[in-house]
Amino acid sequence: MFHLGWFLGQGFGIQPGRGVFDGNAWRDWMKPQRYVEMTAALERGGYDFVFIEDTAMIEDTYGGSAEFTLAHGEMAPKNDPLPLVPLMAQGSRHIGIINTMSTIQYAPYTAARLMTTLDHLTDGRAGINVVTSVTHRVAQNFGFDEHLPHDKRYGMAAEWMDVVTKLWDSWEPGAVVGDTETPRYADHTKVHTIDHAGEYFKVRGPLNTIPGPQGRPVVGQAGNSVPGRELAAQYADTMLAMGHNVEQMKAFREDMHERLIAHGRKPGDLKVMFLVSPMLGESDAHAQDREARRAAAMHEAENIEMVLWGLSYISGGTVDFSKFDLDARMPDILGNGEQSSMRQFVAGNEDKTLREVVTGVRQIGDLGLVGSPDTVAGKMGEIMEEVGGDGFLLYQPLNLNPHSIAEYVDGLSPALRKRGLIRDGFDSVPFRDNLLAF
Repeated sequence: MFHLGWFLGQGFGIQPGRGVFDGNAWRDWMKPQRYVEMTAALERGGYDFVFIEDTAMIEDTYGGSAEFTLAHGEMAPKNDPLPLVPLMAQGSRHIGIINTMSTIQYAPYTAARLMTTLDHLTDGRAGINVVTSVTHRVAQNFGFDEHLPHDKRYGMAAEWMDVVTKLWDSWEPGAVVGDTETPRYADHTKVHTIDHAGEYFKVRGPLNTIPGPQGRPVVGQAGNSVPGRELAAQYADTMLAMGHNVEQMKAFREDMHERLIAHGRKPGDLKVMFLVSPMLGESDAHAQDREARRAAAMHEAENIEMVLWGLSYISGGTVDFSKFDLDARMPDILGNGEQSSMRQFVAGNEDKTLREVVTGVRQIGDLGLVGSPDTVAGKMGEIMEEVGGDGFLLYQPLNLNPHSIAEYVDGLSPALRKRGLIRDGFDSVPFRDNLLAF
């Protein structure tokens, strides 16, 4: 068997509202009900978790202003996902909820305390996706003139995780006595300061709340660069990985296993979840027609501009792609943002025009998963068997569209279950135990 996760790629933000079945998504995206209903449906479909993206800025690199961003609702407006987590959990019983926290937005003590609190409020189903943030615009909202260089960001993130972990461990097992007669609620000899003094953080501790049901929340990580892989290998329980083909996926997973072992961990301690956007249809022919229409739409001016906007963002806000000639060669630029994502567009495309790249490269591919639920389920099983595990993180642009969710929960999940490929229920255990069960 393998695991399934759902990537809420627009976070707790404005959702695409142009689909036939989107309803009032653009008007009620800030209300909890759609997210609660989505989470309950995904649990029914055997998904282990929802992975919530987040950013804290309004992007204005493309064209030198926020006009395109706000006209199209691209990554803004957006609410903080933390208050949404316990509401999502109330509508379900087992599925985990991983929210994103940036190491420049949340002080380590604040993050450790918030995540422990969420773990209590969700009965052990809280997870944290640790990110370093991408652009100067985020950094400038939190006291920086500009963002740190890519590798320094990860150095800061490694220290941040070290501090957060020490805080989660500042209460020893058995510290809570619960004796109301003496009284002796907690044994003070088992609650310790951490006295951390590093390059980026100075924190005394201890945490002023008791450990949550999981001891520490599930830790996720989404960086695929070498520093990102190292951070995941040392601390993460699951990670988002880009999947381009079976050979690359297998090599990525094997690389992560070697890194885990180097950090004194076992390969099974980390679930590598490959991000993918299948195209489902009522039949193979229907799905292929939908995919052909999607590919054709990529040549339309609005979609070309959307990809150029995205490249400007993932460059870290350092490159305005509106300034380049679409019919000139693809610029050889990595920027200071999501370097692994930028490499997908740059590497091997030096002799192509910018137009050819933005209309032909998909940041999140389908791995050939185009067809009826039965066909796609069979292909997913074949891919996972060859890769060796651990699962897929599914993404659809129409994240909160009930019609889109039903295709996966009521179409794909039954087909996967028929083959014994995904879970058919959950044990009554915390999120981490379900995630690491197989």
